[in-house]
Amino acid sequence: MAFREIRVIGDPVLRTPCDEIREIDAGVKQLVEDLLENVNEDGRAGLAANQIGVSLRAFSWNIDGEVDYILNPRIVELSEDEYQDGDEGCLSVPGLWFPTERSWYARAEGIDLDGKKKIVEGEELMGRCIQHEVDHLDGHLYIDRLAKDVRKRAMKEIRDLKL
Repeated sequence: MAFREIRVIGDPVLRTPCDEIREIDAGVKQLVEDLLENVNEDGRAGLAANQIGVSLRAFSWNIDGEVDYILNPRIVELSEDEYQDGDEGCLSVPGLWFPTERSWYARAEGIDLDGKKKIVEGEELMGRCIQHEVDHLDGHLYIDRLAKDVRKRAMKEIRDLKL
């Protein structure tokens, strides 16, 4: 297994929008293998490439027994009238969970390793995962979406962790 260290809040790679994958070469294939292996750990629902230090648009997921990936994902549809506001956590903000509003349903389009169109979609946890991971690829963390009072508390708890 190619164990990859998870980057944590404060690392600039997490705040930098990721580059499109323009060529599927050996490096991209290795990235996908690493994403799939590293997301397949207990307690991990999703993993974006920049969370392992690679600033390319790719993420993997491990939800309900399905482990898969997508390259160059872009969200193309979100439910407009159904939301969820459960607690959300992040490997890059370890140990902290805060209520985060997300659309109930999300659909993203991208490509696979053969360059063919790939669609990933889902409701509830899968919908949350898609939105969370695409946010990572756009240089955002879930704490950016928190209500003002919750974000203030979150930032204090993050400072207290001394990451």
